[in-house]
Amino acid sequence: MGIDLLKKFKNLLNLPRSIKTLISIFIDLTCCIFSVWFAYYLRLGNFVSLSERGLDAMGYALIIFFPIFFIFGIYKNIFRYSGLNSLINVSKAISVHGLLYGTRISVLGIEGTPRTIGLIQPLILFFLIISWRVLARFLLRTINNEHYVTKACVKALVYGSGEAGRQLFKAMQDSKEISIEGFLDDDENKQGCLIDEKTIYSPKNLINLIKKKDISLILLAIPSIPSKRRSEIIRNLLNYKIAVRTIPDISNLANGKKLITEFLELNVNDLLGRIAVEPFLDLMKKNIFSKTILVTGAGGSIGGELCRQIINFNPKKLILVEISEYALYSILSELEQLNNRKIEVIPLMGSVQDPQRMQEIISIWRPATIYHAAAYKHVPIVEHNLIEGLKNNLLGTYELAKISLENKVSNFVFISTDKAVRPTNIMGATKRIAELSLQALNHKILKSIDFKESTKFSIVRFGNVLDSSGSVIPKFRDQIKKGGPITLTHKEITRYFMTIREAAQLVIQAGAMAEGGDVFVLDMGEPVKIYDLAVKMIELAGLSKKDFVHEQGDIEIKITGLRPGEKLYEELLLSDSPKKTIHPRIFKSDEPFIEYPILEKEINVIENLISNNDIENIFIKLKKIIDDYSPNSSIVDYTFLEKPKN
Repeated sequence: MGIDLLKKFKNLLNLPRSIKTLISIFIDLTCCIFSVWFAYYLRLGNFVSLSERGLDAMGYALIIFFPIFFIFGIYKNIFRYSGLNSLINVSKAISVHGLLYGTRISVLGIEGTPRTIGLIQPLILFFLIISWRVLARFLLRTINNEHYVTKACVKALVYGSGEAGRQLFKAMQDSKEISIEGFLDDDENKQGCLIDEKTIYSPKNLINLIKKKDISLILLAIPSIPSKRRSEIIRNLLNYKIAVRTIPDISNLANGKKLITEFLELNVNDLLGRIAVEPFLDLMKKNIFSKTILVTGAGGSIGGELCRQIINFNPKKLILVEISEYALYSILSELEQLNNRKIEVIPLMGSVQDPQRMQEIISIWRPATIYHAAAYKHVPIVEHNLIEGLKNNLLGTYELAKISLENKVSNFVFISTDKAVRPTNIMGATKRIAELSLQALNHKILKSIDFKESTKFSIVRFGNVLDSSGSVIPKFRDQIKKGGPITLTHKEITRYFMTIREAAQLVIQAGAMAEGGDVFVLDMGEPVKIYDLAVKMIELAGLSKKDFVHEQGDIEIKITGLRPGEKLYEELLLSDSPKKTIHPRIFKSDEPFIEYPILEKEINVIENLISNNDIENIFIKLKKIIDDYSPNSSIVDYTFLEKPKN
């Protein structure tokens, strides 16, 4: 019977809005008439006919009731989405009605009408109007919930019963996709308490809750807790093989950039357990504040983050150099949103392979600091396009460094890579020779008379950054969304990781410590086994790994084999004893270099070989310059392989 009643009530939802409004007015009319009649009963102790002695009291109630309700916009509310604010608005309207009605009946009086009717009727009316609205809202929500359950609504728990958790629950009450079944909280004093009839549970009971309530999603609403504790919570949730999402961090919520219901994929840095060190503000400011800064590759992952960090420390001007029009437009648009101080940002199209353009830019704007992030960095792409990799990564860096020296740029910071250490691929080899060229130029400067006023060249070497273009993280995330498989080149492959934000901050701080010719190495923490990372990402999506043991799993991890030039393990140091600096995450490495006159001749030879597309001899020359360069594949350059052999 109850189910049939709900079905009939559900049909009301499909009526036109105007009809539903008329129904609401009719119910309110009934309540208003009944309240006058029942007020007479309470006052006189017996039932009377309103037509006999209550018409004046009823008529006056109706005359003031509906205009007040229309003025307060009561009939504009949608019941199923109305909440406390709506009921407060109804209460205000009835209060105004009660004030006017009581004044007319109880104070001024109407002949034949007991004065107490003016006090009793508004109280009864308040109870009736509020009650039927609460009941209607309950029934509509019940119908909606029944509907959502049949539509496989996801049942979730909110981790965190603080302000963020309560706001999230309130925002999700009418969600068609997610039903909040309760809260999790580590605070024992809160456990067992209720928030809007939803219980706060201990995380220790999660396994029972998952089974009992069919929970398939955890929503993290802990935006302001310490990173270390956050990582502990996430690693604990991994044991339950349940999907985990998080609300945006507190800064994005505070400035309105994100809504509390914009659930995000977990930052994989949470899984790695890496705690970022707060930047040293004096180092961040040193080479930036009130100075003209130039960033090459400004639209790339690292270059873009460098720009975001730089603009926070009040440079005089920020010059963006980028070869891609779209990338330049994207970073410029983003910086315009961040640029509250109206710092002059100058977007310039240009390639580091064009010395004339670079000379023009540097001679006009005279930057004090150059962050050189422009590079071709994807190992397989560079391996298949060897000549272009050499032009951009090696010759581009070499020419840009010489131009900077000629124009007396104070600081030149080169973004290098762990792949430059004992390289097995062209990308790493080009970066290593670029490093050598800066070291050689610096050694040449030290022999000059005016070395104190010359450019300070420094090299910052680090590994992979999370969520950068080409990183395995966004690739795995996309493959999981598509149902797999996750493709991995080798089960034992490991990599170093850090966030883009931390990497950019450390680059700026390392450059500020430069004395000239420095090779800075960033502390990347412990290397991460990529296979284990893929498994964790599968589990965080609430899915399971599929293999010959777990044939009913969701996502398969497919091993494809190492690509040309790819290493199983990456290194950060050529020397065995890095030196500490004033920053705990930045070290200096004393590494071998080549005297400038010798290296200059070798680079000139490479330039001639590039002009002739003589790839075979380029390989020979690279091996001669870099003692520990050992390519792990034959030549796979597409042009070389396709070009007819004589």
